[in-house]
Order: sequence, then C-alpha cells, then structure tokens
Amino acid sequence: MSQSPLVSVVVPSYNRAHLIGRTIASVLAQTYSAIEIIIVDDGSTDGTRELIARKYENDPRIRYFHKDNGGVASARNHGFAQVKGDYVALLDSDDTYFPWKLEAQIRCMEQRPELGMTWTDMQMIDPSGKVVDPNHLRTMYNAYRWFTTEQIFSQSTPLRTLVPNLAEVVGDAQLRTGNIFSKMIMGNLVHTSTVVLRRDRLKLVKGFNESLRFSGEDYDFHLRTARQGPVGLLDLSAIQYQQGMSDRLTSKRYGIYMAENVLKTIGPVIEHDRAAIDLPDQMIHRALAKVHAWVAYERLELGEAALARRHYLTSLRHWPWQPALAKQFFFAALPFGSGVTLRKQLQALKARFRDEPEQKK
Repeated sequence: MSQSPLVSVVVPSYNRAHLIGRTIASVLAQTYSAIEIIIVDDGSTDGTRELIARKYENDPRIRYFHKDNGGVASARNHGFAQVKGDYVALLDSDDTYFPWKLEAQIRCMEQRPELGMTWTDMQMIDPSGKVVDPNHLRTMYNAYRWFTTEQIFSQSTPLRTLVPNLAEVVGDAQLRTGNIFSKMIMGNLVHTSTVVLRRDRLKLVKGFNESLRFSGEDYDFHLRTARQGPVGLLDLSAIQYQQGMSDRLTSKRYGIYMAENVLKTIGPVIEHDRAAIDLPDQMIHRALAKVHAWVAYERLELGEAALARRHYLTSLRHWPWQPALAKQFFFAALPFGSGVTLRKQLQALKARFRDEPEQKK
C-alpha cells in the first residue's frame, strides 16, 4: 500500500490564543493522518507563543513560527515557505475542520490529478457556537448568483464514488470541477479556510499579494489559482466558519479596503487578460460598475464625497441604468460635503424612529 501524501496545513494567527486551540484540535482529529500543522504567529501579544509551547512542543506534527506583524497575506506566505507536503491546506485560526475534510479532498485530488485546488462549503456559526447557516458558501459569495452551478462547472461527479468509505457522510453531494477563471471575474467563489492546494499549483501562483492589506487578498489569490487550470468544489460543508468576532477582517470598518482591493484585483486582469475571459462585454461592464459603486459607497460612508462622486460616475459609465444609485449619487453631488452631513442626519433619524417603542394608544 502506497504512503499517503503529506498535507501541510497553514494556520496564520494574530492574538487568537483564546480560539486557536480548538482550531488545532480539529486538524489533529482528522481521519487523514499524514499532516503537519504550520502555525504562523503574526506578532501576537496575547500569549499565543506560550500556549503553543505549553500544549504542543512535544508534538512533531506541529511547527510554530513567530514573525513581526505584517498581515494575513504575509503570514500565509511565510507559512508557504515552510511547507513540506505535496498538498497545502489553508485554515484561519478561528475556524475548524470537520474530521473527514482532508481525507475527502485529498482522495478526490489523487483521483483527479488535473485539479490544482479544491474547496468546500461551510457552516457559519455565531460567537456562541450556534449554527446560523448550514451551507453558507453561496450566501457569502454572491458571485454564485450570476450563474447556475452548471454554468460555473463543466463536470459533476457524485462524491460517494470517489470516497466510498465516506458515503454516509457525503450523501448525495457532488464534486464539481472545471475551469472557472472567467466566472471568477464576477466575484470570488472560493472560501479560503476550506482550500486544499496541490503544491505544484501553489508554485505557479506564488502566494498572496501582500500589498492588498486588511481584506480582499484571498479573492486575488483564488482568481490567479483558477487562471492556472481546473479546480474543484466538494459541494458540502466541511468546516465551521466563525462569524461575529470583533477582530474579523470582514468587519464593517474594513469595507473600504475590501472594495478597493477587489477593484485592484479585477481591473488589471480585465485590462491585460481580456482575451482569456469568456464573458460578454456587457457582463464585464456590469462587474466593473458593481465594484466602482461599492467603492463609491464606502468612500461616502467615510465622508469623502469627491472620491465617491468619481467612482459613482465611473460606475454609471460602465452601466448607465442603475436607479438605486441615484440616491447615493445625490448625497455625493451636494456641494461642500453637505450631502455627507445630510445623509448621516437622515440615517440617525431613521435609526431613532426604528428604535423608539410604539406609543401606547
């Protein structure tokens, strides 16, 4: 019997000593045993180093690295430089794997050597651990709404035929495969904590773009990964995705970074790689209109009316028929920033009436 290929699980972490233990435990509990866990501590100050030393210093499967704080993209790239495995899995330090996750993905990828990356759906849980959404992928990533599943993926195979020993777990779920680069122009389709990469594919992609700080670096990475060839979705939940924590980079205060980083991702790709994008011009313009409108909204939220106007006008040039944009553009167009003040006053008034108890009759 041939030896199972090693999987290197890269876990970046910053001040998550209160959570990372359960994340590590979920990897150690995998039914797939050929693993190493690479923990990249991105400058934590909360005792993460001491926790790892105390609990895991005698476990050869766990390798700990400390670096100066540089952001999650920097931390993941640091981890990539340390991997020994033929496969590289990604996991955030507040999420957890289901016990069979790696086994299912590796067995599929071993039988489908053309797949450079696979990912899965996920359960979303709140801070108390309650499952809020059992299948959150298509809710979180609205690019799925642009296409049917069959339009995104060219082939579908029952998972039970690829991992028969997990038939009871996977049920009727499918492995969906294909070249999805063009569809990814409309938005991200891949959730990072569910990803397993073939190491050869990772070498082609060369890691995360560290200039995309705070948010959006994952979309850029997955888009470039999909550009290199076929990928696959195991269409069932295989992790628990933690939502609702104040330190998450999906927090509202990071909205402007997320919006601008998406624009920085797709703008150059559309400009320089248009011939490889199998989408009609109208859809390309819709994608650009959507992201410019998003940047405009975030700029207006920050009180930057001039920048908001610029992006609203660019959005309208790409897609003129956007009635919902008219109200936002009105606030951005008022002189001397008065629209920003008026908008905030109206928002406060609306919130006040919403929160006031009904008067007793």
